Amino acid sequence: MISLLTIETSLPFTNPVLKFLLILIIILFTPILLNKIKIPALLGLIIAGAVVGPNGFNLMERDSGIILSGTAGLLYIMFLAGLEIDLADFKKNSKKSIVFGLYTFIIPMVLGIYAGLYLLKFSMATSVLLASMFASHTLIAYPLISKLGVAKNRAVNITVGGTLITDTLALLVLAVIVGMNTGEVNLAFWVKLSVSILIFGATVMLIFPIIGRWFFKRFDDNISHYIFVLMMVFLGAFLAEIAGIEAIIGAFLTGLALNRLIPHTSPLMNRIEFVGNAIFIPFFLIGVGMLVDYRAFFKDFETIKVATIMIIIATSAKFLAAWLTQKTFHFSADERRLIFGLSNAQAAATLAAVLIGYNLIIGTTAAGEPIRLLNESILNGTILMILFTCTIASFVAQKGAKNIALLEHSETTTDEEDYLEKILIPINNSDTIDDLLNLGITAKSKQNKEGLFALSIVDDYETGSTAEKHARKILGDAAVTASATDNTLHQLLRYDINIVNGISNVTKEHKITDLILGLHIKRNLSDSFLGNLTEGILSRCNPTTLIYKPTQPFSTLKRHVIIVPEHAEKEIGFSLWLKKLWNIAQNSSAKLVFFASDETKTAIDSLQLNHPVVYEYHHFKNWEDFLVLKNEILKDDNLVIVLSRKNMPSYDPNMSKIPTYLNTYFNKKSYLLIYPKQAGVKDTSPINLTNPTLLEPFDKMDEIGQTISNIFRKKQSKK
Repeated sequence: MISLLTIETSLPFTNPVLKFLLILIIILFTPILLNKIKIPALLGLIIAGAVVGPNGFNLMERDSGIILSGTAGLLYIMFLAGLEIDLADFKKNSKKSIVFGLYTFIIPMVLGIYAGLYLLKFSMATSVLLASMFASHTLIAYPLISKLGVAKNRAVNITVGGTLITDTLALLVLAVIVGMNTGEVNLAFWVKLSVSILIFGATVMLIFPIIGRWFFKRFDDNISHYIFVLMMVFLGAFLAEIAGIEAIIGAFLTGLALNRLIPHTSPLMNRIEFVGNAIFIPFFLIGVGMLVDYRAFFKDFETIKVATIMIIIATSAKFLAAWLTQKTFHFSADERRLIFGLSNAQAAATLAAVLIGYNLIIGTTAAGEPIRLLNESILNGTILMILFTCTIASFVAQKGAKNIALLEHSETTTDEEDYLEKILIPINNSDTIDDLLNLGITAKSKQNKEGLFALSIVDDYETGSTAEKHARKILGDAAVTASATDNTLHQLLRYDINIVNGISNVTKEHKITDLILGLHIKRNLSDSFLGNLTEGILSRCNPTTLIYKPTQPFSTLKRHVIIVPEHAEKEIGFSLWLKKLWNIAQNSSAKLVFFASDETKTAIDSLQLNHPVVYEYHHFKNWEDFLVLKNEILKDDNLVIVLSRKNMPSYDPNMSKIPTYLNTYFNKKSYLLIYPKQAGVKDTSPINLTNPTLLEPFDKMDEIGQTISNIFRKKQSKK
């Protein structure tokens, strides 16, 4: 037993259990308390770090454990920025990112050099290094903006891209200044730096995606996926340091490299964000707070003077860069707030620069004291600047993000108020639960958190409890998978005379808008499948129906190649299945490639005004030449074929050949068949239970195939 006398009472605490407990108390209660007075939680964590740190009540030291966890948190912030960015918008706005990056680098450099030379009377080398500290910034407010759901806003994309530019340039200035003071800046220095950066960039952006796709294809353990991603983040950061630049650049590029492999609605993405926001990022913010020394205000007038000028120059320069960006690209005031809030906070690169400059001895005084490139006044002023800029950035970013989030929510509500999305997924095999649910979660609207339904049907003639236990277990597994993405899954267990009848009735009872069925990877599509499916389900209910056969994880797909029949735009469900593909593209970052008629393209373009997604178009009209498309389907493509019921505007007789084509030429590819909502479909045709061909197609569907086969065999044996 531990005696009360042995409990630690001295400060700072050294007991690791007590230290970790204190940090968890801060992480838990700081946001709860500060939310009541409208103060951003991240600012509260910085203040809490200052209070408990060595310059506050000295409860904890900023030891190696805090530094290690804080470094992981900083890398996490940069990694999330690269991971959550919309790559299509990032490419589209790349020129704007360059413009902002140059604004937010040049303006602070000019103002900083002027202030260093003429206001603070520093040398040129000191002034340039000081200015580079103003030019760099840290995306401290990014977790706050991401939490409010506006991380994909164009202003955020531009700011993140500009951060990469200005931080890289600022850190290059640091490398040059340090090299000049150590006599290493020559032709060999520039060649070595340029070559190492090029090799580093090519390795991360070209090789990392290949490694990631290979790993995700071969291993499906959730814990292994997360550890692999974390390993890649630190590997990218380490490679950046080897190349001669800061680790944060490597973490950001790793996020960009893995962006397409981690869908934004996936369980893996949810785990990455959860662990980062719960542990690593708060550790970093608390560690930053521990650097704050309130006593610097009272040390001497020189420290106050330097700190005041640094705060004014850094804040004014970043605001001017954000204002010029707003005027250049005609952004709103709230978008300017996002840009300024993200770019004003000084922390990581600034701290690295000031510590390097402070430790660089460039001479000695007559008394033998060291002359530092950045003196103690700049060091203390930097700490105060970090506190002030993080405070300003937090409030401004929060205001802009809240306003934009409210505006986007009102627009989305108006756009979708007449369409209540409900997605039904019949399941019967645990092997394909994840694939079908991932498709449903990726295809649904991001606002829809309650519209997922899983259905398992038990034969009315089943007398034992084994079938019901199996059905409940399958539904429970599906609910766990959905909950990992913060989505609620409604579990439906139904007794019915057959599968078709059960699906049809549930679709009507719950007003289902979308139906997702599955084909097992080891099974082919029967030649009679499409006709019998139409007769069995599609003639009795009218949701948008997706039939999916996966051959590789959904996240590893590079493109979705969509074959659209002529006159598809004349169907009433055209916009509904198209919106599903829009959601898939936005949530997975995979490219959409359409093969369709010019009339269909015109309709797609008109709908794209409300749901902008970059896509590629190829003219294709004659389904008799369907096989010419087999050369267009690449290794990691998903083939999407839009079909139709008979006698509908978009029906083509050649659709009956689709099962043969898929089995013969595309059997190793993932594919998705889509039946749109169509006019004139009513519940008028009862199911003929004596017709075995009606039930044949469902033998090939993994989710319901096992059950329907058993039913059919029992009925035949009774006969």
